[in-house]
Amino acid sequence: MCLIFTCGEHTFRKEVEGYEGIVCRCYNCGNYSGHVIKSHPWFTFCFVPVLPLSIHGYQDVSCDICNFQQPLEHRPDVQAMRHGGVGGGVPLQPQGGPPPGAPVKNGPPQGWGNQGPNPQQPMHYG
Repeated sequence: MCLIFTCGEHTFRKEVEGYEGIVCRCYNCGNYSGHVIKSHPWFTFCFVPVLPLSIHGYQDVSCDICNFQQPLEHRPDVQAMRHGGVGGGVPLQPQGGPPPGAPVKNGPPQGWGNQGPNPQQPMHYG
């Protein structure tokens, strides 16, 4: 008589309360496909969860494309997005003009020397 037993590990995942629907940038692949996930790993015997491998679980920013996971405590940008960004999140684009006290730049745009770009010239062949 031959009995075969299988042992393994299964991770149960769910979204963290307060971070539902938040999509952030993955630091590994650069795509905006990161979600805040709480993971609970379990030891399984014959495909039945038997013993939890972590009491409190793990809160990670998980990418749906490259499966990269980073602990939530290492992502202050994502923590600032909790509850709709209340608490002074980092803006994605600079807002307003230069900061007060910054030197004012007058003159031609950088990269063109002393003159602006030439108007479109006709094409010359040969």
